[in-house]
Amino acid sequence: MQENYRFSVAPMLDCTDRHFRLLMRQITRHGLLYSEMVVARALHHIVREGGGAGQDERQRRLERLLGFDPEERPLALQLGGDDPVLLAEATRLAHTWGYDEVNLNIGCPSEKVQQGRFGACLMAEPQRVADCVAAMVAASSLPVTVKHRIGIDARDSYEELLAFVDCVATGGAARFAVHARKAWLEGLDPKQNRTIPPLRWDLVQRLKRERPGLTIELNGGLEALEPCIEQLQLFDGVMVGRAAYAHPLRWGAVDAAIFGDASRPPALASTVVCGLVPHAERWCAQGGRLWAIARHLVHVVEGVSGARHWRAELTRAAGAAAAGPEVLEKAARQLEERGL
Repeated sequence: MQENYRFSVAPMLDCTDRHFRLLMRQITRHGLLYSEMVVARALHHIVREGGGAGQDERQRRLERLLGFDPEERPLALQLGGDDPVLLAEATRLAHTWGYDEVNLNIGCPSEKVQQGRFGACLMAEPQRVADCVAAMVAASSLPVTVKHRIGIDARDSYEELLAFVDCVATGGAARFAVHARKAWLEGLDPKQNRTIPPLRWDLVQRLKRERPGLTIELNGGLEALEPCIEQLQLFDGVMVGRAAYAHPLRWGAVDAAIFGDASRPPALASTVVCGLVPHAERWCAQGGRLWAIARHLVHVVEGVSGARHWRAELTRAAGAAAAGPEVLEKAARQLEERGL
């Protein structure tokens, strides 16, 4: 795999499902995409325990958690957990299912995740994280990466960040995706943790300067392509989150600007919607609801006259129980007629 991590779209709960990933593939062929976080213990329960389910039902459950279209690759599976044995088992599953790498979530600050003793709270236990990474590395040939914060609560000094990274690096982590905000584990919800703690790019820049041999990705506060290109002078990669979800067409020049591939012009809104029609045909034929796909398209058109009306019409039509691919075909034609 080439250095697809030079531009990646961060794993985001309720956002980076298979439908949104296929949407992003209409925009970038090269950037690295991530799954939503999958809990290693949930995979273990399906595979080893099953809750009394038969083999076919277990496979359906795994498909819901791990399934993807080959077109989505390069694709990383993000895992949540703190048990090396379960994470190793999940890594083997990722390899079997065809993922390109596995990422360990040490950044989520939600209360539910903390109760499970994983996510950002594990920054207080670097040796446990290193043990988890080492077990994952030993389980398959896939690269194992870590996504983490610059600190948690009052443990937010550069020295503590450096000690965490140095310790985890001993486990064999291939790359560190550093969200340049600390996490407040009490008093702020996950949404507030994305905006209230101040951005500290300077700490991540210092980390890269002092550990040039480590592969470091910058995450947090990257809202447009130009700042990403600037930060790539310092970092090995950049990771974009909410700005990719809320403004997907903003990233249409990524392949040319970052990966040197100008073979395709930047996607238009109409080509993005049209490009999802084959996926919608397969999805709906399997009994899936069209809204699962269409809900991600409401951000494709913005800042132009009639955008609100187009979104409202798409929402109404795609929300109907019997809605099928023809809804997307009509929506794409409407955009194409306007040159969008």
